[in-house]
Amino acid sequence: METMQQPTVNHSTFNLERSFPASPERVFSAFADPAKKIRWYADGRTMEVEEFTMDFRVGGQDRTRYRTSPDSPLQGAILRNDTTYLEIQPNRRIVIAYTMGRETDGENTPFSASLATFELIPTDAGTDVLFTEQSAFFEGADGPEIRKIGWTSLLNKLAASLAE
Repeated sequence: METMQQPTVNHSTFNLERSFPASPERVFSAFADPAKKIRWYADGRTMEVEEFTMDFRVGGQDRTRYRTSPDSPLQGAILRNDTTYLEIQPNRRIVIAYTMGRETDGENTPFSASLATFELIPTDAGTDVLFTEQSAFFEGADGPEIRKIGWTSLLNKLAASLAE
């Protein structure tokens, strides 16, 4: 009898919910406008942003490249996020597919692939955002708990950006 090998991919799904005292139009604009998005999505991280490009349309692609600090566990590595927009319903929903990886000599080696959905629900107080991520984490990946912490931090930065 052949022994089954341990899976090399860790699959995960998680949800986050946030309420923002801003209209769905303002929340959507924070995703759609590159000048607004870079403030909450890329700037102010502990890593240096080397590239941020954005093409917010169905089929459009974003790329963000970060360099970790030399004294971090990754010792100056370049991390890359490549995103494709699968569905955009203005002021209602954004669906993306993205990979995260480590870049070496211009070649990107993904360590995860994800499908993520942002649902914007109008409320009397503003907008509720329901975020769902379905991920596949490969060898050397950050894993589901770190990813959830990362998205929680980004949604906190989005809240701060909307409060300005």
